[in-house]
Amino acid sequence: MRILITNDDGIHAPGLAVLETIAAAIGDEVWVVAPETDQSGKAHSLTLSDPLRLRHIEGRRYAVRGTPTDCVIMGIRHVLPEKPDLVLSGINRGSNIADDVTYSGTVAGAMEGTILGVPSIALSQAFPWKKDAEPGWDCAEALGVDVVRKILEVGIPKGVLMNVNFPDRKPEEVSGIEVTRQGARNEDLIHVEERIDGRGFPYYWIGYRPKWLNPEVGTDLWALDQGAVSITPLRLDFTDHAVRQSLQHAFR
Repeated sequence: MRILITNDDGIHAPGLAVLETIAAAIGDEVWVVAPETDQSGKAHSLTLSDPLRLRHIEGRRYAVRGTPTDCVIMGIRHVLPEKPDLVLSGINRGSNIADDVTYSGTVAGAMEGTILGVPSIALSQAFPWKKDAEPGWDCAEALGVDVVRKILEVGIPKGVLMNVNFPDRKPEEVSGIEVTRQGARNEDLIHVEERIDGRGFPYYWIGYRPKWLNPEVGTDLWALDQGAVSITPLRLDFTDHAVRQSLQHAFR
C-alpha cells in the first residue's frame, strides 16, 4: 500500500513522526509531503498568488512552503510517481472536534485527499488546556495502527473522510472507541486577548478560554470527555437537504 502523509504542524512536528511509524506498519511505501512551517488554523486554504517551494529532505520526505492542501496537491499531482492508496493527515497537536474541524489544516489535508479521489483519514491527539502542556503521543502511537486498519477494513465511501481523535489518556486507560457525530462548541470558548507592544500600541491574540462543557452524548466532544477514541465520518457535501427542499417550495 502506498501512503501519503501530511500535517498542519509542520515537517518537524513530533506528531508527524508518530504518524510515519503508524503508516510504516500499514503500508510498504510511505511518502511524506508536509508544510515547511506551522500551518495550524489555515483550514482548506491553498496558495494561488505565490509560488510553492518544494524541498527534498531525504528519501521519500519532502517539505512544501505552503498549506496542508498545497502539500496534498503537490504530493498527488507532482511528487509521488503514482496515486497513493491512502492519505493520512496528522497527528495533530491537539484535538480537532466540533466546529473546530472547519478551521483545521489537519482535517483539510484529509479533505483534499478525498477531493482527489483518495481514501483519507485525519488524526489528532488531545491534550490538557494547561500552560506549557504538551500532548503525550503514546495513546495515538499505541492505538493508531489498529484504528486505521479497522477503518480501512470497513471502507471509506467516496466523498467521505474520517476524523479520528485520541483522548488525553494512557493507552490502558482509554475507555473504548466511539463512532461519533460532530459536536457543537460552546461559543464562549473563543476570545480575543488584547496586549500592548513595546511601543505602547495594542495587538491581539485569538485564543480559547478553558471552560467546563456538558457535551451531548454521541458527539466527538462527548467521546473525548469519556476518555474514548472518537471516529467521525465527515462528508464533503455541506448541503442541508431539508432546508434546500423548504427553499424550493418557497421559491416556486
